[in-house]
Amino acid sequence: MAGSSSTASGNGNGNGGSTEERLPMPSKNPLPLSASQEAQVRDIFYARVRSKCADEIKAFADCALGRTFSAPFLCRPPLHVMNSCMKSHATPAEQDAAREDWFAQRTQRARERERKGRRKAEQEAFLREWWGLPEKDRDEARREMEKLKRGERMGGFLGPNRRRIIERGVAVLDDEGERMIGKKNDGEGGGGAARR
Repeated sequence: MAGSSSTASGNGNGNGGSTEERLPMPSKNPLPLSASQEAQVRDIFYARVRSKCADEIKAFADCALGRTFSAPFLCRPPLHVMNSCMKSHATPAEQDAAREDWFAQRTQRARERERKGRRKAEQEAFLREWWGLPEKDRDEARREMEKLKRGERMGGFLGPNRRRIIERGVAVLDDEGERMIGKKNDGEGGGGAARR
């Protein structure tokens, strides 16, 4: 994976002609994304389709400009042209390309998240100094910085009663809490002990 990163220039996401580090898609069947991540993929998909039909959208907008009641009647031909263009470009292949773009921009999103977190910490420190408030606990500040450095979570959260693999053994979530199944090799006891 170390040698598999590549660069790409402006792909219609507002970055212009700048180059950015792109990571490859993890696999052809990636882990399911959370709802907010799927929304980000959908936004990229919509932006790609709109960029391909920009001329048709502009023609319809120019026709509808300054019209209220008469717009549906007088602007029907440009509307049909715009809709047919968008339908022809809104394909599953385009959705896959948008998903690949989303995965490729992981490092950019991580850098942006870290930059915003540092800026927030600087502003908070300034306000504490300005108003004479006590300094933030060092452990709390360290935990916040570690949280910023964590990678983006892919795969969403576990549903109820679903298995999940942990370091040593398999955990099963049920109504009584989390239980260990299998052996623990760290000398803390055998399998089947409730972990609370």
